[in-house]
Amino acid sequence: MYTFETPISTSSCSSSTTTISQQSTSDHYFLAEAMSAAVAVPQHKLSETPNSRTIEINDWVITASTNPISSASECDALQASLGFPLPEMTFGSNYLSLDHQPSGWKMVFDTHNALKCVKKGELGEGDGGVKVGYADAWLKSRTDPGTSLPLPVTVAAKHYDWTYTAIYPGHHSDTAAEVESPTHPIPWRDADSENPSHSIPLAELTRPDPILFYAEIPLFEDELHDNGSSNLLVRISKRVMPTCVFILSRFTLRVDNVLFRTHDTRIYHSFTSTPPLVIRQLSGWEAPYDRIKRRLPSRNDMTPLTDANFIAKVLTELPVAESQQSGAGTRWRGLRTKVEVALLARDLP
Repeated sequence: MYTFETPISTSSCSSSTTTISQQSTSDHYFLAEAMSAAVAVPQHKLSETPNSRTIEINDWVITASTNPISSASECDALQASLGFPLPEMTFGSNYLSLDHQPSGWKMVFDTHNALKCVKKGELGEGDGGVKVGYADAWLKSRTDPGTSLPLPVTVAAKHYDWTYTAIYPGHHSDTAAEVESPTHPIPWRDADSENPSHSIPLAELTRPDPILFYAEIPLFEDELHDNGSSNLLVRISKRVMPTCVFILSRFTLRVDNVLFRTHDTRIYHSFTSTPPLVIRQLSGWEAPYDRIKRRLPSRNDMTPLTDANFIAKVLTELPVAESQQSGAGTRWRGLRTKVEVALLARDLP
């Protein structure tokens, strides 16, 4: 285990002052802003095992565990628990945990609880059910009055969402993922849109501060029987920085010739917030396949359509009326943006 600490050097400060006095007024303001933006690296501890990394910083213990794809026996046990077939690549032992030690508040992202959010049973209104691109044409070819093609023997439809769409916001370590308990000691509350501290400060996240901790944690991925791709990836980044922690959990769905869908869970905490405040933003978008395809930089290069970042960028740039209202016509309940906050102090009302 290692401890990192960056002291403030008084000699460097005096040197900077001398330099500033020799600059023009505009340069003076520029350097002053640069100095004010500089952030000292707080004391923190990093520890590692072959399959996990942990950082302890400002009352937080954050652990990222990445492991190989689950074994056959592990998959059998998980599938028996869930009651439906698993994605082709299931990382059943992967997780990310955030533990705020003074309050006892703990948030976890893991594969088992993410897959619990996949709809089991017949899909209904709001579930965003999707058919493969050739389904309608295939059915029409067998039901058209002039066709001689026989209807096949029918079988029961799959009793789960074959796209593995998951609106997974993470879960508290003592509650199930699909149930956000209102009786949890520190519940999530709707953010106040008039309160600047209840929104994620994008300017801070794009500032070139040191990155103290980073991990990408795949939870599952499936190629949907060669009809597209479905995957869920948690990133502890975009970073743990000297001033904050930011997490992005992104589900991405591509059903070829049908639609693209993205659901993001963003979690942000500023180490300077008093009392400690965690912000959670849940956002979902979707659009018809061709709508995204038309935004390709080159019509001869289809590879961006397999890039989750490109898909998310295009979806979020579309008008809200398209990407979060009409979507791809599925009426998926995930089409929204919702911001919540949790105050990590048990004695608050």
